[in-house]
Amino acid sequence: MDAPSPLPALIRKKRDGERLEDAEIRSFVRGVTEGTAQQGQIGAGGRDAGTPRGREGRHGRGRGAMLMAIRLRGMDAAETLALSRAMAGSGRTLAWPPAWHGLLVDKHSTGGVGDKVSLALAPALAACGCKVPMISGRGLGHTGGTLDKLEAIPGFRVSQSPEEMQRILARVGCCIVGQSAELAPADRVLYGLRDVTATVDSLPLITASILSKKAAERLSALVLDVKFGEAALYPTQESARELAWSLVEVGTRLGIRTAALLSRMEQPLGRAVGNALEVLEALQCLGGGGPPDLRHLVTALGGVLLWQCGMAAGAEQGRERLARALDDGSALGTFEAMLGAQGVPPDTARGLCAGTPAQRRQLLGEAKVCEELPAPQE
Repeated sequence: MDAPSPLPALIRKKRDGERLEDAEIRSFVRGVTEGTAQQGQIGAGGRDAGTPRGREGRHGRGRGAMLMAIRLRGMDAAETLALSRAMAGSGRTLAWPPAWHGLLVDKHSTGGVGDKVSLALAPALAACGCKVPMISGRGLGHTGGTLDKLEAIPGFRVSQSPEEMQRILARVGCCIVGQSAELAPADRVLYGLRDVTATVDSLPLITASILSKKAAERLSALVLDVKFGEAALYPTQESARELAWSLVEVGTRLGIRTAALLSRMEQPLGRAVGNALEVLEALQCLGGGGPPDLRHLVTALGGVLLWQCGMAAGAEQGRERLARALDDGSALGTFEAMLGAQGVPPDTARGLCAGTPAQRRQLLGEAKVCEELPAPQE
């Protein structure tokens, strides 16, 4: 095991623009995971997200200082790879049956307003024969979180152990879960701290956060939806492309077949914004309908994944196959099965997937006060 490096010395080194060695990065991640304070670390702050009570205080400020040093000075590709590996190795990694080799796929979005793609994409991919162990997050900054949306469904349980995930994948083909304390626990801490230290948009921190979880999933293929525009973390296509290259390069070096698509976030995706409303719109998409821009993005991302794992001759053929799963009811049926496997009562799952729009709204609940705000123009 590497000898621990004093955290203040590592912060100074990165603050001054020097690169960190692999062992130094592993030492930093180990300190994050274990909640230990390095010699000379000072300062007080609020409780760290994901840190057990009683381990905050003087620890949080140092980690926040390192995050800010990384945000201001950056990391090269080798440092980012080392950070991703160390964070993935901070907990356990998932193990899958040999028969699933090559079929394990996932998708990640850098976040946008109205982005409910995961809710439709995971079951559609499973209906095509993939295994989708999707680990999702909550809202970060102004962007909505997939887990928050799913928890608008009565009974849906996002907390699943690795063993439960495997059982759900064997039965259904997909699950959408939260990050457990066992998987990449260092990311669980840093993810929460990024939101309160103004380091959400740091390219190496985004890259390591996303890919550490995907490496722990032992994926065969990964597609990334990197958004740009006024409502995205990266406002310009050029900055989003830089992040996409970082993700693809590091993901590939981690042994995952990785691709990235750039998509605009100048306006909400689809027409619905809000947890329950986005579930309703995802159900429309799963039934072969819904807004065209949502369907286009779901099929584009899914088509690339089907191509990457050898289930389609090309991305366009993959798109067509995924569209058929949306249109023939198999994706919606898989979504219903996933709801049941993750705690939703059978009557609720059936009502959401086979009910009328009014019945669906009743199951999810409606606001006591609704006000229609018509747009002055298209």
